[in-house]
Amino acid sequence: MSKLEREIKLRFESPDEARRRVLAAGATPLRGRRLQEDSLLDTDDERLRRQRSVLRIRSEGGKSLLTYKGPVQPSEMKLREEKETIVADGEVLLQVFRELGLHVWFRYEKYREEFAAEDLVIAVDETPVGTFVEIEGGEARIHEMAAALGCTRADYITDSYRAIFLQQRDAHGLTGNDMVFAVSLP
Repeated sequence: MSKLEREIKLRFESPDEARRRVLAAGATPLRGRRLQEDSLLDTDDERLRRQRSVLRIRSEGGKSLLTYKGPVQPSEMKLREEKETIVADGEVLLQVFRELGLHVWFRYEKYREEFAAEDLVIAVDETPVGTFVEIEGGEARIHEMAAALGCTRADYITDSYRAIFLQQRDAHGLTGNDMVFAVSLP
């Protein structure tokens, strides 16, 4: 499946607060809380990163997704082309990519719970560096939902989880290259 992905993230103090505000804004549960394990791949010369593109294998609950995201396009929100497909075995696919010369350069984990509101998908993400609500869908509805959650455009985060992790890691003087729960920040 290919689409134009449009999204923002908003930071919240806790998963309970985020969930309460999402439900109060009229969203309904879509998918329950589960652990997502993501691996970003690239070539040795970092071709994908230099193009500002992403190749990701996401594993959750015994299922895997392969996602390609093109470069971020100019926008107030994060806007980029996304192509995604279900794969039968993420570990085998990872081995194939390694044989083809790609390597995992960043891993990250989060617990995600999803909600729906008209054309939006709203995710409550519990990460090692905090709680975020990610809103994906049409631009006007994203603005409306953010306002319903008590947020303004100044609260929009368009950074990737990797960028957020690096900012937090550096701010707290920690080491580690992956955003996994074994290395959670204060």
